[in-house]
Amino acid sequence: MHVIYQNSDFIVVNKPENCDFHDDSQTQTIGFFNQVKEHLAVDELYPVHRLDKVTSGLIIMAKNLTTELQFNHAFTNKKIDKFYVALATNKPKKKQGKITGDMSKSRNKTWMLNRTFVSPATTLFKSFALGSANRLYLLKPLTGKTHQLRVAMKSNMAAILGDELYKGVKSDRTYLHAYAVRFAINEQDYAFICPPTTGEFFNHDAVKTQFNNPEFTSPWDLDW
Repeated sequence: MHVIYQNSDFIVVNKPENCDFHDDSQTQTIGFFNQVKEHLAVDELYPVHRLDKVTSGLIIMAKNLTTELQFNHAFTNKKIDKFYVALATNKPKKKQGKITGDMSKSRNKTWMLNRTFVSPATTLFKSFALGSANRLYLLKPLTGKTHQLRVAMKSNMAAILGDELYKGVKSDRTYLHAYAVRFAINEQDYAFICPPTTGEFFNHDAVKTQFNNPEFTSPWDLDW
């Protein structure tokens, strides 16, 4: 269990890839939420957001109902900044900008981006050349729709490496990681950064070098 930070009100942990958030009754597998609960040996724990099974990275859980309500209010009012990193192989339609639109269910448990804007998913992004076939993306979701980032990347003609559900090139993992988060709770500011450590391509020197650059050491200070 990789605990990034905890206090009496909440815990921040690094979820591994290919780990369901909730228990899987069919395989009798304990989900990540209950793994954390068992690790803490507590009866009270509240998830305040989730990650897809294939996605690794930072996730927050509240230790009491009062803090959970504060986090819910912060998420609802977009007071929490979240940043993800991803790798893709295809040349994108655009190298930075905004991807937005309503999302609807498609076939085979996938979602698709529409050209309507009733309740749109919105993602800001920047990309960085790596001197190879891959390109590194820094993603800032402004909403929290199911599969939002995976759909946004595919719509930009740059499906995430390893994300075969969305036509990404087959690889050793899906290269999407919840990289950084910043928020204020109980009148105190917090900011956490957790670079990915698993996956052959996340561990290439060119990627690690990018993580040491200002765009990645302080993503909240970028001009989005």
